Amino acid sequence: MSTHPPITARPVRVAVAGAGNRGRTYADWVRAHPERAELVAVADPDPAARAAVGAPREFADWRALAAAGVEADAVVVATQDRDHVDPVLAFAGAGYAVLAEKPLAPTEEETRRIVEGVERAGVLFAVCHVMRYMPYTDLVKEVVDSGVLGELVSLDHLEPVGWWHYAHSYVRGPWRKEELSSPMLLAKSCHDLDWIAYVTGARIEQVTGFGGLKHFRPENAPAGAGERCTDCAAEADCPYSAQKLYLPVLREKGAVWPVTHVTGATGPTDEAGLLQALRTGPYGVCAYRADNDVVDHQVLAMLLSGGVTATFQMVAFTEQTHRQTRVFGSHGWLRGDGESVTVQDFRTGETTVRTVGAAGSNAADGHGGGDAGLMDAFVRAVATGDSGVLRSGTAASLGSHLAAFAAERARHTGTVQAVPAR
Repeated sequence: MSTHPPITARPVRVAVAGAGNRGRTYADWVRAHPERAELVAVADPDPAARAAVGAPREFADWRALAAAGVEADAVVVATQDRDHVDPVLAFAGAGYAVLAEKPLAPTEEETRRIVEGVERAGVLFAVCHVMRYMPYTDLVKEVVDSGVLGELVSLDHLEPVGWWHYAHSYVRGPWRKEELSSPMLLAKSCHDLDWIAYVTGARIEQVTGFGGLKHFRPENAPAGAGERCTDCAAEADCPYSAQKLYLPVLREKGAVWPVTHVTGATGPTDEAGLLQALRTGPYGVCAYRADNDVVDHQVLAMLLSGGVTATFQMVAFTEQTHRQTRVFGSHGWLRGDGESVTVQDFRTGETTVRTVGAAGSNAADGHGGGDAGLMDAFVRAVATGDSGVLRSGTAASLGSHLAAFAAERARHTGTVQAVPAR
């Protein structure tokens, strides 16, 4: 399907709006592929973050970038969750291809505004549902689509957020409060709801569930806990000590994520600088005395089209590792761990194992190849005009967002909620 004019004889020109971890990740991919893409501009309120991206033109915010009329073919919108609507609509309305970070928006009304505006503009558009672009996902979907499992009956999916990842991003970090970002399910797991629909080829039609913030509360602080980990009598025995979370990473890997979130994109890279950031910044605050309010555990039960059932659990209290999935069919079942897939065929009794090899599961490791796969597909779509290579357009992403909003309504009301088809 080639509804957009192809680009010939030059790389795709890309601008980035939002120079946080995600924006820098996509910019890094562009710089690593100069034969295919060229980074032309960056917009972000933080001068250090802009400098870390290394684009030839810098702007203080996305509005200045949009007003400048930069010669670009595509814009990556990687601003904070609550600042997606206006830049996406502005850049799409100006005719740029747009790649938007997930979640699209924190409310159903705003999400629909983005989808309707992008479709009205008629531009190439994709959402950063990077799990769709992982080699592991290709393997799972290949097995499911092959028919070896027979008729799909049910699916069970776990997102092990990781005890330290939750403490970093959802207790002390930008996603710790719904009013600052979005509900935890939407911020972290619209990926997973989208993935469930993608690998099964079914739509989430009904959902119910439970969850809340159980552990990270002031009343659960250890005896003698201080306001900060750098001055705390209970620090040595606390699993959420900031020193324990960040110093080993710095010592073993250097100034990489999540250390760079603590020190800043161009901040100090030694232990003294990191400890000073913990003494003064949000990442050194006691995990039990922060102002967080998002859930630390949530479970969903879902009915998919065709009568397929599914369960999903997102929980903070795990190692930080790959998602774990089981798919149950009438003639076989599948067990996946993010790197390999084990399939038992009931007809033959044979069990087979297929693997895609070791791959990182978090942002520091490129989401198991998903970040690179997404950028490869997006740049290819812009270069060729072929939107068919994109797996995460408006309809698919709207479906996962609507399921997340329905799940939140179900959690707050104790009901079963229908998920709108559109």
